[in-house]
Amino acid sequence: MAYTTQERVTGKFDDVVARTISALEDEGFGVLCDIDVQATFAKKLDKEFRQYRILGACNPQLAYQGLEDEIELGALLPCNVIVYEEDDGTVVVSAVDPGRLVGITDNPDLDSIAEDVSERFERALESL
Repeated sequence: MAYTTQERVTGKFDDVVARTISALEDEGFGVLCDIDVQATFAKKLDKEFRQYRILGACNPQLAYQGLEDEIELGALLPCNVIVYEEDDGTVVVSAVDPGRLVGITDNPDLDSIAEDVSERFERALESL
C-alpha cells in the first residue's frame, strides 16, 4: 500500500533539495520547516545516517480551505516531502499522498483539496 509519490533524481543532494523547494514554490507551497535528519542523528544520537531531509510543505490557501472543513486537520499539516540519498548515490524525492493522509478523517469535503494537492505534488516531482 503506497502512501507516497516519489521520483528518483540525478544530481548532487543539496542541489536536488534546492530544486525541490523551488518546484514546490512554483506549485504554491512554502516550506515551513526543513529538518536535516542526518545532522540531528549525529548531534543527538552520535549516529551516522544517510543524507535525509524532511521538508514541511504548505499551501496557505489550501490549508485554510481544509481547516475550514475539518478543524482537526492541523494535526496532519504540513504535508511532508522527503529528500534522501540511496546507497548508490541516487537521490529520491518523495511526497506524502494527500488522499491517504486526509482519508483518515473520513470527511469527503476534503477530497477535492487532497486531489488538488496531489496533482501539485506530482507536477513538482515530475519537474525535477
